[in-house]
Amino acid sequence: MNLHLSLLAGAFFVTQSAVAAPPACYNFSPVNQFNVQVSASFWNPIISYVSTRSKVCMKLKLGRTSADTTSFVLAREVDFAFTNHLFSPDREKMGWTVFGRRNSPPVHAQIVVPVDSPIRDIKELAGAAVSFPGPEALVAYKVNYAQLLRADIPINVVFAGNQDAAFTQLFAGMVKAVGANSQLVANWRGREGSAFRVLWTSAPFNDLALMASPRVPAEQVRAVANAFLTMHNDPEGKRVLAESGALIHAPVPLSFVAASQADYASYRTFYADAPASLR
Repeated sequence: MNLHLSLLAGAFFVTQSAVAAPPACYNFSPVNQFNVQVSASFWNPIISYVSTRSKVCMKLKLGRTSADTTSFVLAREVDFAFTNHLFSPDREKMGWTVFGRRNSPPVHAQIVVPVDSPIRDIKELAGAAVSFPGPEALVAYKVNYAQLLRADIPINVVFAGNQDAAFTQLFAGMVKAVGANSQLVANWRGREGSAFRVLWTSAPFNDLALMASPRVPAEQVRAVANAFLTMHNDPEGKRVLAESGALIHAPVPLSFVAASQADYASYRTFYADAPASLR
């Protein structure tokens, strides 16, 4: 009897240990700011470098759309992310922490049209089709759409899946305007040569955050953070950053700097005042 109980207890302990053991390789999910091919080409070399330098195995996990990628985070299928989708009151309860961000200027929500569009004021968008990356895009969708709601301008919302697809719809004449992130407007202009007219611009928001799940041991988070934050000081890391930055026509040399939850207070302020449908 005692032997049987001991065996059961031992089996339970082994099972619990197996469940609690960290994964052999952590998934890293960045919000799809570009199409899937560009997003993968941008991030894979960076993640490969960070994984090698930190000695913490990481691999890229991308969904077809930004909403798909965020669903991986919400389903706890990833443990590192590059996102601004986790600052709502409910999602902050998940316990993810900020450890870094790109060293780039703050971004703004912008509603844009082609430079030759006859539309010159957001009021003229009433009843028009307006494209956004997706329902999870905080700056490009939620902030812009909140402004349209506050101004009582009804539109037909079109979700394109990512910012590149939204711009493609705009220049194909499928929609009249796009809700965008100012950084990605500049990236698209550099990559495609398209010119825009900005109809509305929001207050600034810090760029997306590098974040870690509470499941990742602190020493591994520190190792990953150190690899990201010192990457621009290492010749190999600097080369990888330069190539990734050139791919998206980044306006400033790409690097990562330390950040904390406090750097994202503007996001919390948005949620505090946002229309209920966007919280």
